[in-house]
Amino acid sequence: MKKINGGITAAKGFMAASAAAGIKYQGRTDMALVYSTAPCVSAGTFTSNVVKAACVQWDMEIVKSKEPLQAVVINSGIANACTGKEGFDACEATAKAVEAKLNVPYKGVAVASTGVIGMQLPVDKLINGVDMMAAKLDESIEAGTDASKAIMTTDTVNKELAVEFQIGGKTVTLGGMSKGSGMIHPNMCTMLAFLGTDLAIEKSLLQEAVSDVVADTFNMITVDGDTSTNDTLICMANGLAENPKITEKGEDYNTFKEALAYVCEALAKKMAADGEGASKLFEATVVNAKSKADAKTLSRAIVSSNLSKAAIFGCDANFGRFLCAMGYSGADFDQNDVELYFKSVNGTLKVFDKGTPIVFDEDEALKIMKADAVTVYVDMHEGSACSTAWGCDLTYDYVKINADYRS
Repeated sequence: MKKINGGITAAKGFMAASAAAGIKYQGRTDMALVYSTAPCVSAGTFTSNVVKAACVQWDMEIVKSKEPLQAVVINSGIANACTGKEGFDACEATAKAVEAKLNVPYKGVAVASTGVIGMQLPVDKLINGVDMMAAKLDESIEAGTDASKAIMTTDTVNKELAVEFQIGGKTVTLGGMSKGSGMIHPNMCTMLAFLGTDLAIEKSLLQEAVSDVVADTFNMITVDGDTSTNDTLICMANGLAENPKITEKGEDYNTFKEALAYVCEALAKKMAADGEGASKLFEATVVNAKSKADAKTLSRAIVSSNLSKAAIFGCDANFGRFLCAMGYSGADFDQNDVELYFKSVNGTLKVFDKGTPIVFDEDEALKIMKADAVTVYVDMHEGSACSTAWGCDLTYDYVKINADYRS
């Protein structure tokens, strides 16, 4: 597997475009269109929130069906959530606009939205945006990058990645883009993500791979404890790499799944590091837990704790906060088995040893925690399971951003 330049347009047959449609703000690029020149099999995962945006409901129906998917339209600024029938009608109107311009069946068009909940989308502006984008679809890296920027809301940087790998003597490419900065919490964390590959694979196997990988990547990040109404991840595979079609699990399937995991983890970490107001990536790795479920529960509890996140921001090696979060997580363990370390590019420091605090050098701890990425590493000494979760520190700016989000 090799990392390459680009994102959603990296794989054969994938094109993208973006436009300033004036969905909520003027003079801001706020729509993106991803299009495959060949019909795709699709897979997806969606928010666990009972309150699901109209676009999520639309996309869930498409992904569940056996119909091919060929295009995705994304808007930022308005989430199209809690909008009733009018919101669902906006999805259909957007998809039919694509059908009219690109001769793609409207049931083969996914839609996604991000932004403020409870506002209706201006359908005329959506249709105009589709018209503008359809006219300038491009397969260039730059077009993909522009699309990744168009879907940003409170994100400070765009997020995209692409890799190449070999299947049956053919070069296969997988590229993707995502957005997410706030309202991010596990169990389909708050995000939009779109992946495109020229791999030939059975739909059921694509879905299984996506579901498995998301569980250990996007579902292991948290920023603020809020699970969005709009979380959507869609993966499209058009088969243009002309590899021997993957119809069963084996070496080829595992090669693809490894590439998928790499891309999803990298995008997930980019999202966690770009949490609203964040100044650093906060990682928790739990090893030697009794079970995978316990390891996940413990690592997510550590990065989800506001007190832990505040300590990371303040570069305070207050290990008690992290142990406290583990203790109320719901996982059963003996604190007298636990070792806890702080790690970063600046070093490693053990601060808790099987029930006993260690006298440590505060200056060394400060140096380690001043890094742009800090890991709390926990050895449970109770089994062989491990898991990593990602989050960010809690800064003053998080409150500033969210106190006046609608304005």
